[in-house]
Amino acid sequence: MALSPVFRIVSFDDLSGWRTDDQSGAYAAFRRSAFHVLSKPYRTGSLGVEFSAFVDAYAEARASQQQDARAFFERHFVPTLIAPEDGAKGFVTGFYEPEVEASPVRTDKFSVPLLARPADLVDVDDSNRPAGMDPYLAFARSTSEGLVEYFDRPAIEQGALAGQGLEIAWLADPVDAFFVHVQGAARLNMTDGSLRRMTYAAKSGQRFTGPGGVLVEMGEIPLEKVTMQSIRAWFKANTQRVNEILWRNRSYIFFREAAVEQPDLGPIAAAKVPLTPGRSVAVDRLLHTFGTPFFIDAPTLTAFDDAPFRRLLIAQDTGSAIVGSARGDLFAGSGFAAGEIAGVVRNRADFFAFIPRALANGAGW
Repeated sequence: MALSPVFRIVSFDDLSGWRTDDQSGAYAAFRRSAFHVLSKPYRTGSLGVEFSAFVDAYAEARASQQQDARAFFERHFVPTLIAPEDGAKGFVTGFYEPEVEASPVRTDKFSVPLLARPADLVDVDDSNRPAGMDPYLAFARSTSEGLVEYFDRPAIEQGALAGQGLEIAWLADPVDAFFVHVQGAARLNMTDGSLRRMTYAAKSGQRFTGPGGVLVEMGEIPLEKVTMQSIRAWFKANTQRVNEILWRNRSYIFFREAAVEQPDLGPIAAAKVPLTPGRSVAVDRLLHTFGTPFFIDAPTLTAFDDAPFRRLLIAQDTGSAIVGSARGDLFAGSGFAAGEIAGVVRNRADFFAFIPRALANGAGW
């Protein structure tokens, strides 16, 4: 597979902030992927960054827990500016792991469930998709008549799956529950004093419709004012309209419980390693290869540390809204403070993908 022309070779000196960034956190994140791929390699993205080209970098990372991270990345990779064919500037948003109070049983206060994956939900691809079913759908419902589109959010929240014992925890606020769905994970402070983690298991399959876009369309919030905080404020002021807005999003997320083995790290995401706050980025997995380092230069983004965001991150997650070669979702961490950061990230950015030197040399660079 040939490397895409969207990669334009540059030098490390062209990366503003490269010499002042502390890449040790990115190295630790990269090293986690280096161990995971021993059991299951990552698929190569369609832009041609071959997974096999990472073998030398992964081997050295596994052999050395601590080293000069900057020298490591300069030794193994060639920086390239991603220049989309349409000439558009890159764009970053933020995501986080919410931390909310929850109950193991339903009560008057805790009445909004998080559900486990139902038994009749099946994965769908071109090998089993019925004729006429929306090709976007990656999940369907198994019935005696064959596969059909799965129940959507309005149907599920009005009881389509009631009585199946799928409830794995109960939250107090439907808006909190919705944002847990948006993030695809949560830490739950249980009423019995325990800490539990819920992470993505599957989804109903329909397209995601964000409440921000709906509220802009309705003239309720100006586009330039849309943040997680402004959306939450609108819901708080319009409690009687919560379902009206949230049910516009037909997609529904199902969860599974996961261990909280390293409290300083985030949930295990699509690349099957725990996310590292400020050093893991979600990318378009159809285009990019997990494990690829990205230096992201977003000079107008200051929410992370009151300075222009210029950092090296590792591609370790994806998302249905993350589409395009220069599009990323920055993992801010867990809890309220991380949510305050993630909720305001909507910034233009330059994306520099690091291409393994072996691959770059093979391409004649």
